[in-house]
Amino acid sequence: MKKHIILTLIIGTFSAFGQEIKFDKQNFELHNVTGSVIDFQGNKVLKIERDLKAFPFDEKNLEHTVDDRHYARLLDLSDFENGTIEVKMYSQLQNPAPYPGIAGFIGLYFRIKEDDSAWESIYVRPKVGRVGNQWLRNHTVQYFSYPNFKFQTLRDKYPAGSYEGSAPVSLNEWIKMRIEVNGETAEMFINDAKYSTFVVDKMLGSSKKGFVGLYVDIGTIGYFKDLKITKKALKVKKEGEKVNDI
Repeated sequence: MKKHIILTLIIGTFSAFGQEIKFDKQNFELHNVTGSVIDFQGNKVLKIERDLKAFPFDEKNLEHTVDDRHYARLLDLSDFENGTIEVKMYSQLQNPAPYPGIAGFIGLYFRIKEDDSAWESIYVRPKVGRVGNQWLRNHTVQYFSYPNFKFQTLRDKYPAGSYEGSAPVSLNEWIKMRIEVNGETAEMFINDAKYSTFVVDKMLGSSKKGFVGLYVDIGTIGYFKDLKITKKALKVKKEGEKVNDI
């Protein structure tokens, strides 16, 4: 009985801010999400869902209540600046849906400041990744920078497609996401593709170094495994190197 209680404390479900959970020799702190280590499709995975009691959602105030402090922070690395972040993730929709616009929001935060005041992010909306509508597909991938450049601000202030794009992803399947971060730029690769699916030409955040986190938003049941992070030195562009205009 005593062993069972201890095991439950280690891998059981936690919520709100500051609770810690150990998974695959990595230590995570849960920020306004619930988390548990479970068996899923024959593997141990970290299951995360947004905690709507700890961080309420307002359908009439989307930009201020989404893409925020609801994620699992990797505690083992606090100074990620440039390099590679790779993770396998699986997105399901909650049923019943807490909001009709849910799309399986799942992805990564990086360069997170200690006090959660700023970070960069790239995530996907798997629900629209393969729909038969190009306009919707073009909203599959989202970059944002907290706190000043969340999704609606980017749509309002920048040309269409500047910080969103398409990707061959879907709900209810494993997605391998790799993000290559280099200075002000980032590229996202999906499922070991040779070439990147999405490019952030210029990130907009003030935080240049920090933690890495696993992100889910409203209506998503997210499963994560095989998180790997490799720090690299800044790759400086060679003098005279440029991309030709079309």
